[in-house]
Amino acid sequence: MYISELNESKLTDAHLESLLFTGVEDDNQNGDCIVVAGSSMAVQYRLPKAVELYRQGRAGKILFSGGVTWGAKNHPEAIELKNEAMALGIPEEDILTETLSWHTLEYVLASLLVLDRTFHLYKIERLIVVTASYHMRRLHLTMKTYMPDWIAFSLCPADDLLTGKNNWFQTEQGRKRAFAEAVKIIRYVKQGALVDEKITE
Repeated sequence: MYISELNESKLTDAHLESLLFTGVEDDNQNGDCIVVAGSSMAVQYRLPKAVELYRQGRAGKILFSGGVTWGAKNHPEAIELKNEAMALGIPEEDILTETLSWHTLEYVLASLLVLDRTFHLYKIERLIVVTASYHMRRLHLTMKTYMPDWIAFSLCPADDLLTGKNNWFQTEQGRKRAFAEAVKIIRYVKQGALVDEKITE
């Protein structure tokens, strides 16, 4: 079944599991850069995963993406992530940021310029992608749609407390978040904004 064949009003738990989580797994390959999507809770959940991957030598640079300033924080997402990464011992020269983006598509588009200036896009072979588990499919599809087709992606999901592969169905909030994410993906695919893709049934 293709994503475009899903009916958002008739989504089952199996559909949600397949669409959001099936196949979203780390292939353990190294890449040119670790790319981290910002969010209000990215410092808590996504940053530790990025730091772990950097320390494992999976890539020599980390790109933090996100221009939203949340609540009482003093800096946009990407700068908050950079500051916390440096506090954890990541060298500043290995950290890239973009602070223009406000949502997933803009993360991808704004990151392209930073990646090109740092590496030259034609030289990039693989990106190590870090975001929340439930958000990874949409981010991956967005990258496949808008980034050059020679770039490969290793998907390294970071679980939050409510919407991981093994617990999204256990709470009402987790279910709502998973359903809302699935609906976004289906609508964007049907609009032509995201590439269609076959998922397991």
